Amino acid sequence: MGTATALLERLAAHQLARLYILDFGLFQVGANDRIIGIPGYLLETTEGARILIDTGFPAEYAAAPADTAKRDGLERFGHILRLTAENLPAGQLARIGLSAADIDLAILTHGHIDHVGCLDQFTHCPILVSKAERAFDRPIYFEDRRPLDWPRADYHLIDADTDICAGLRLLLTPGHSPGHIAAMLTLPATGAVLLTADAIARPEEVSEGFDGAWNPPMAQASAARILAMAEPAGAFIIYGHGPEQWPLLRKIPEFYG
Repeated sequence: MGTATALLERLAAHQLARLYILDFGLFQVGANDRIIGIPGYLLETTEGARILIDTGFPAEYAAAPADTAKRDGLERFGHILRLTAENLPAGQLARIGLSAADIDLAILTHGHIDHVGCLDQFTHCPILVSKAERAFDRPIYFEDRRPLDWPRADYHLIDADTDICAGLRLLLTPGHSPGHIAAMLTLPATGAVLLTADAIARPEEVSEGFDGAWNPPMAQASAARILAMAEPAGAFIIYGHGPEQWPLLRKIPEFYG
C-alpha cells in the first residue's frame, strides 16, 4: 500500500471491523510455573486493510527450541511448552487463508523476544514502533542478548498516543520497556477493547508493583493511565499474558467484531 506516510493517510479514513487473536505458543515461567500464552493480534478494517500487532518468537524457536533457548539464555527465565510452525505468523494467518504478504501494516508493541521474533517476515509493509524502542541499535530482545538486527524496512516512529483509524488508537505506555505501546480498540459489536500487551501482562502486576519492569514507577503510571481510560468506556481488557484469561479468549479463525 506504499510508504508509511501514504498508508497512514489512507488508514485514517478506515473503520476498524474485526480483531483476531493469534496463538504464538505457550511458555512456562520457570520461577513459579506460570503458563502464559504468547499472543499476536490481526486487525481488519471495513475497507479491507489488515494490521498485524506483534510477531511472536523467532521462527528458529519452532525448528530448534532447545538450542535457540540456550543461545539466548532463555532457560534462566523458563521454557517453551508449545511452539510449532502453526504458532508462527504464517501458520496463524493461514487459518483464515492469508499470508504475510496480505499484511498492510505491522505494529510492534516493544522489542522483546516473544514480540519481535518474526518481524523480518513483514518488511514488505511499513512497520510502526515507538521512537524509544527503535533507538536501540538492536531490539531489546532478552536481558543482555541482542541476536537480532532491525530488519530493513520502512519504519514509522511514534512518541505519543496515535490514532491509526477510527476504532484504533495506539497508547504510549513506557515502563515495561522504554517505548512500549498498548492499543485501545472500538469494535462494531464488542465495543471498547483494551489490548494492554505487556503494559499489564497479567492483572496481578498492578498490585505487585511491576517489579520485573524496566522502570517500575513508569510502568505503574502507564498501567494506571490506560486502566483509567478503559473504565469509563467499559472496555473488555485483554492482558498481554494472563494465564487465566488466555484459554478463554477466542482465537483465530474466530474473531471479535
